[in-house]
Formats: sequence, structure tokens, C-alpha cells
Amino acid sequence: MKKAISNIYTWLVFAFLYAPIIVLIVFSFNATKSRTVWGGFSLKWYGQLFEREDILRSLYITLIVAVIASITATVIGTAAAIGINSMRRMPKKIVMNVNNIPIINPEIVTGVSLRLLFVFVFNLLGIAPQLGFTTLLLSHITFNIPYVILSVAPKLRQMDKHLYEAAQDLGCSPFEAFSRVTLPEIMPGVITGLIMAFTLSLDDFVISYFTSESEQVLSVTINTMLKKPLNPTVNALSSLLFVSVLILLVIINVRQSRDGRKHI
Repeated sequence: MKKAISNIYTWLVFAFLYAPIIVLIVFSFNATKSRTVWGGFSLKWYGQLFEREDILRSLYITLIVAVIASITATVIGTAAAIGINSMRRMPKKIVMNVNNIPIINPEIVTGVSLRLLFVFVFNLLGIAPQLGFTTLLLSHITFNIPYVILSVAPKLRQMDKHLYEAAQDLGCSPFEAFSRVTLPEIMPGVITGLIMAFTLSLDDFVISYFTSESEQVLSVTINTMLKKPLNPTVNALSSLLFVSVLILLVIINVRQSRDGRKHI
């Protein structure tokens, strides 16, 4: 009886969370502008979506920022994870706790802090504050790095700490030992961190809103569109974003499950 009630409660929670998204996706195929009455199946809102220059521009900015930020954050985060892993126990614990602060910190605090930092730096250099693509990209790199560190760190802990030294004893240079021994061992964590960073960058709104004025990512563009009379193209755009993020999250979970089975 308790198990049945628990299952019912779980399904009700999921229904409450995902019913609005399902409705949004269904009505993105509605032939009319109505948000309550089904007028037949149509793809015209998706067609109009890709005819709007402001949306295509935002899509371009979003993808460019997500790709560059995720790759850069992965490189920096992987190097940082390796450095942290080589520390002694107490300093390592302190640094990892510091690394977790941006993750549990409210995004609005991070966004406002980064904005203030950029304005301070511009004023310090005697330049008029210009919040655009550069500040947007730096912000995405910044908030992605802690997630990459958390993805790579467990793989470093699972790895035999003496493999790197053994490779050097057998004639490898430090770079060769890293590229041929260490990197292949931690590659699953690196790829997971890369995908996670790309997903978070693709989906971010709050930090992007505070750190860019001249360039807008898709999430900010959607927010701007919602301030006007609602156009069904918002449903189509939101549906595509949801499906894209869902696919990336499925890939991350599948990779983590496979890696977990390998180490059982």
C-alpha cells in the first residue's frame, strides 16, 4: 500500500512538472494562434521561426558562445582538476568546497557580480563599459568551469596515481605521459564535462541577461518576446530548446551509466 501511494505521488509530481511543457510542445503545432483551442496540425510556426532575423541572430550567438565557452571551460577545468588532485587532503578539500560555491550560489548573484566586475574593470581602464559578446563569453566560461572540475575530478580519483610516473620511467616526456596515459583515463569525465558545459551555456538566461546588452542569446530573446503579445513562434522556439537540452542530458546520463558499469 505504501509503495503504491509513493508511486502515485511520484507520478503526480512528474505530471505537475512536465504537463506545461507537453502542452507547450503540442500547441507549437497548432494551426491557429489560440492557446486553448486546437485548430489542427501545422508546422507554420516552425517555418516562421526560421524566417525571423532576430531569432536566427540569437541562435547564432547562442551556439557560438556555447561552443567556445564549453571548449575553453573544459580545457581550464580539466587542468584545474588535475592540479587540485595533486594537492594534499586538506587543501584539496578546501579548494573543492570553494569550487562548489558558484554551483550552489543563486545565478542572479553571479550575474550581478560579474556585471559589476566588468563595469569596474572598464572604468579602471578608462573605457566606457561595453557589455557585449566578450563579456557574455567570459561569463559563460566562468560559470562552466566548476561543473567541468566536478566531472573530471572523480575520474582522477579512480585512476592509479602511479601510472603517470610509470610512463615517465619508461621514457615518456611529461606531455607524452599526460596525453597517452592520463588523458585517455579521464576522457569520459572530460567529455561529460564538455557536454554539461555546452548544455548549461545553451540554457542560461540570468547570467546572460546581466552580462550582455548588445548581443542576446536565445533565452533572452524569448524573454523579450514574452513582453509583447504572445506569438506562437515562442512555443516552437521553446520546444526546440527543450528537446535539444533533453537530448544532451540523455547523452550525459547514458555516458555516466556506462562509465559506472565499467568500474563495477
